[in-house]
Amino acid sequence: MLIGELSRRTGVGTHLLRYYEAQGLLEPVRGVNGYREYTEDAVLSVTQIRGLLDAGLSTEDIGILLPCSYGTAPEIYPCDELLDVLRARLHGLDERIDALTQSREALRSYIDATEDAAVGGFETTS
Repeated sequence: MLIGELSRRTGVGTHLLRYYEAQGLLEPVRGVNGYREYTEDAVLSVTQIRGLLDAGLSTEDIGILLPCSYGTAPEIYPCDELLDVLRARLHGLDERIDALTQSREALRSYIDATEDAAVGGFETTS
């Protein structure tokens, strides 16, 4: 099938399909006319890619995980490096959550201090 049909069947724009190809996630063959031609398996691959992206994985992570994936969910076989990649991604998310929590607490402190100053009649001079 050509890229337009793959786009129609998956609901993913052609520009994203080309991006997935550039990232090594899709491997179409080139017809004699130079057009990309995808196998039926590409529909499943795109569905898996979208699911893994929705899980917050990068295309680099997906490149490692995709060969281990099956089904539309996707479900994942325990391939080499798989758990290391998933654990590293989880660790990175935990670090970001911690940093955001600290930022939220600091912002709350500034808001509380500003509200306290406003209630206490604090005025600024110019």
